[in-house]
Amino acid sequence: MLILKKLIFIPVLLLILSSLAACDLNSTHEQTPLEMVAFSSLTHEEQALIPASPKDSSVEKVRVNEENESYMNRNVDHDQVYAVIFNHTGTNTSGDLVVYVDLDKETVVGKGFTKNE
Repeated sequence: MLILKKLIFIPVLLLILSSLAACDLNSTHEQTPLEMVAFSSLTHEEQALIPASPKDSSVEKVRVNEENESYMNRNVDHDQVYAVIFNHTGTNTSGDLVVYVDLDKETVVGKGFTKNE
């Protein structure tokens, strides 16, 4: 009887431990999407401008230039950054809300608005 319990207990224990190890490996390789990095940097007022979801946005790799450099609150070490443009956030006086994220995909380096066209 004791041997039978051990025969059942050991495989179940191994299955549980391997499942836990696999879950831990998956979590270390996941990275927060750029849209969510950008969204979490917004104030409550800026978040309120987004009518639906932070996923209703576009991400572009853009060159740092005179036009967008003025929106950056840090010295950017690269000549390119990611621009996360939140769709449908523009008004009559400004374009859509844009958040600039460093190439490390974790550091927000600035935010502003696109040109109203």
